[in-house]
Amino acid sequence: MSAVSVMMGGVPLDVPARAPLVGRADELARLARLVGVAEPGEPGSADARAGVVLLSGEAGIGKTRLLRALRERATERGWRVAVGHGVDLGDGALPYLPFSEAFGRLDADAPALMDAVTAAHPAVRRLVPGRRDPAGADGGREGAPDGERPPDRGELFESVHAALHDVGADAPLLLVLEDVHWADRSTRDLLSFLLTRRFTAPVSLVASYRSDDLHRRHPLRTAVARWVRFAGVARLDLTPLDDGDVRTLVRALHPDPLREGDVHALVARAEGNAFFAEELVAATTLDGGTVPRDLAGLLLVRLDRLDEAARHVVRAASAAGRRVSHDVLSQVVDVDGPAFDGAAFDGAVRAAVEGHVLVPTRLDGYAFRHALLGEAVYDDLLPGERVRLHTAYVRALTAREGAGTAAELARHARAAHDTGTALSASVLAGDEAAAVGGPDEALRHYELALELVDDQAEAVGLTVRASAAATAAGHLQQAVALVEDRLRRTTADAAPADRARLLHALARAAIVSDLEVDVLGATTEALTLVPDDPPSPLRVRVLGVHAEVLAALRRDEDAEQRGEEALTLARQLGLPDVVADVTTTLARVQERTGDPDASRVTLQRIIDEAHATGDPAELRGLHHLGGLHYQQGRVAEAWAVYRRGAERARELGRQWAPYGLDARVLSALLAYTCGDWDAAVRAVDVSGQAPPPMAEAALTAVRLVVAAGRGEGEARSRVDGVRAWWRTDGLIAILSGGAEIDLYGDAGDLAGARAAYDDVVACIGDLWKRPDFEARIRLSGLLLAQVAAQASRVGAPERRGLAGWGDDLLAAARRAVPVREDRRVGPESRAWTARVEAEHLRLRWLTGVDAPDEERLVAAWEDAVAAFETFPHVFELARSRTRLTAVLRAAGRTADAGPHADAAREVARRLGARPLLAELQALGRTTGVRRDPDARHDESLTTREREVLTLVAEGRSNREIAGRLFISPKTVSVHVSNVLAKLGAAGRTEAVAVARRRGLLGD
Repeated sequence: MSAVSVMMGGVPLDVPARAPLVGRADELARLARLVGVAEPGEPGSADARAGVVLLSGEAGIGKTRLLRALRERATERGWRVAVGHGVDLGDGALPYLPFSEAFGRLDADAPALMDAVTAAHPAVRRLVPGRRDPAGADGGREGAPDGERPPDRGELFESVHAALHDVGADAPLLLVLEDVHWADRSTRDLLSFLLTRRFTAPVSLVASYRSDDLHRRHPLRTAVARWVRFAGVARLDLTPLDDGDVRTLVRALHPDPLREGDVHALVARAEGNAFFAEELVAATTLDGGTVPRDLAGLLLVRLDRLDEAARHVVRAASAAGRRVSHDVLSQVVDVDGPAFDGAAFDGAVRAAVEGHVLVPTRLDGYAFRHALLGEAVYDDLLPGERVRLHTAYVRALTAREGAGTAAELARHARAAHDTGTALSASVLAGDEAAAVGGPDEALRHYELALELVDDQAEAVGLTVRASAAATAAGHLQQAVALVEDRLRRTTADAAPADRARLLHALARAAIVSDLEVDVLGATTEALTLVPDDPPSPLRVRVLGVHAEVLAALRRDEDAEQRGEEALTLARQLGLPDVVADVTTTLARVQERTGDPDASRVTLQRIIDEAHATGDPAELRGLHHLGGLHYQQGRVAEAWAVYRRGAERARELGRQWAPYGLDARVLSALLAYTCGDWDAAVRAVDVSGQAPPPMAEAALTAVRLVVAAGRGEGEARSRVDGVRAWWRTDGLIAILSGGAEIDLYGDAGDLAGARAAYDDVVACIGDLWKRPDFEARIRLSGLLLAQVAAQASRVGAPERRGLAGWGDDLLAAARRAVPVREDRRVGPESRAWTARVEAEHLRLRWLTGVDAPDEERLVAAWEDAVAAFETFPHVFELARSRTRLTAVLRAAGRTADAGPHADAAREVARRLGARPLLAELQALGRTTGVRRDPDARHDESLTTREREVLTLVAEGRSNREIAGRLFISPKTVSVHVSNVLAKLGAAGRTEAVAVARRRGLLGD
């Protein structure tokens, strides 16, 4: 509200809250109780009522939003609310401005009441816009010094107290005074008077102020210290929101989904300040990382309040980043600024601290109170100022030694255009980051060094290190792109060993991805570039990766030969990391060639040895050990190994690296398989983390699988973001594509389910150059189930089409079954193959096209159930049991169906699998009298019942059938019940299938 509007008698309008109230439930409950708004039994009701609350917190922390929620709650419960604000008018503050606004609101809301109040207490008219006495010439002298105050000041104070009492006597009154740090002296004095006087009517008061504005000489600071000692006055200080609440706020404010990495960056920059979060979210479409202009202007107001010496110190500190040591800052200030002696420097720093710009740190230095404030100050520097300051930092840091100095020195040297220092410091900083498990930081430093390097051989070495860092950080595309770019830049006169190093790095990065790189060609060429005599570490490393590539291509004999050669040389040259890698490759070959037990022993030994030395080879060993368990159907053992791999990856700082990320994704997927869906959701939760985009997509794909099982239709909004990574990682495509099939199919969108199937099959076929990939068996089974679910809802022509479509899906699944000797059929593939065969027969049964007899249908589903018992997939076993229940019921074996239905229902309820529960509910009761499967119950159907059955087969609802037959929906319901009983069917779908099989329904 502007001062002009107050002077003209206006009342400010409330601006709608832009952000939801997040993370303040406890504070709201306590505040409501302190002012008497909380009802008994509500949260916070145990607090004793104070009646007066002083609400403090830094700018933007959420005081206004909290007070808005309090006012809404008070209004809902019949309270009258009046609000007034302090306004920053410098030395021209108007006397009693917040009270004038509050009384103006009361006058607008309840004019008749204010007529009575002002008549009883005429002095109050001076504070009510539109009711002031024009002759009151002394009204502008309330803020005058003590000796010149108007003689009726005491009368005004008494009248205000009495007026508020009268308003509260009419209805409970909540008086809210915001931003009293800007209040004039008269307002503070009136507030002091009210705090010393108690109200006998239900009147409560809340006054808010910015705690970070109360510098040592601020007049409100002394007043607050006095007020908190008054009886009945409580103090509530708002602290920053925790990261989880800021994350919730960011996602609520942003209209479109954000990657967790972007959310993480916004949360880190906001530092618990709700207003900062709002401004940063609003600026997410801006390029670069600068502070939004409006927010920067607000932040820089704090800088403008400092004297010139303090401003100079703050500007110098901003070039250092968030924190700076006392020693370095003093040197930079001494070099770049006015002549400071020790006392002057200390005085300037103290002024910056007292002005809430800088805060002392525990490590003998200073930090900006908010990182955004430091960013805003730095952005405000002129280009010449920045270069001079960074040059001064280079001089100061060059003489220092210690961990972390290289990264600081590199940043300042780049900004100071000192190329030589920047290059050497960037390389050293990258090496330091890599040594302590910081691959992202290492990658950033190496890339910056690559921009500065001229020497070709040095550039090759940096590229290899940068690619390794990118791989460890989970940026596989970038790892490959860095090497491919350097290979293009390498001239013809480059040393053969340098090209071989690049080809080796390319193979190491590409072999753990689905990127289209000729990895075998790279390792084959590299071997021609490195002589085999004398043996060299480079030759051995290339041989090791070459063997791994051959094993991945299932050229096991060649892989074993090259692996043994690499293993012998690695032992001779003392390369333990190569020994571990090659031994893992050979163990993988050993398992495929028929000795899984020996392979398991070898892998466990590699894991133990690598763990003892902290070698990342442990992660690859765990990955293959988990896969060995999984291939043999030991799902629980595989889950335990992958969990251990994920935990170990976090400990090694390689949670996004190959094998580390794989362990997390697969541990979540196996939690889903083992029936612990909550554990799966926890495993893929990246809240507060900053995963690479592909890693986040992989984890989201697993989350979509759970969402599909639970029928979370809203999950379809996350599909597009995951689809963008299908051609980068085939597992992402397979998992999310399967989830899409169920999400669309369960929503009744068979076309969407079919499109998802076609898209993922085309994508993987092209990516892997193998259209009949093994996972296609499962995808075909999922889509067959959705086709069967729709079969009883369409007419005869459509049914024949669905049956033909089912034949195509069956054929595709059969082609995908491994038949070669080196691709043995594992228990998972056997289970899904049995499921596909059973789903195909069910589709034929439901469409009536070449329908199988009941005995064959039951046998097929019994095989599917047995297969998923052998490969223990909790959810798919429950789905198989549900469909076995349906066919057993149709065959009249109701008693046999009961246990399967009960087991499936227990699983569905525990998992929260709503689509499966709906499928079970449609089956009806699973207990009853066994019927004779040969009995012709249909012969007793009446003409009306046949009409109803025909319309049920068309997928009509009871209400639609009633409209067609001109009868009531209740009568339709009776007819449907009679049809189900006479046909011995548990539900409408089964009744239609039975009727078609017996020829009761025409085409």
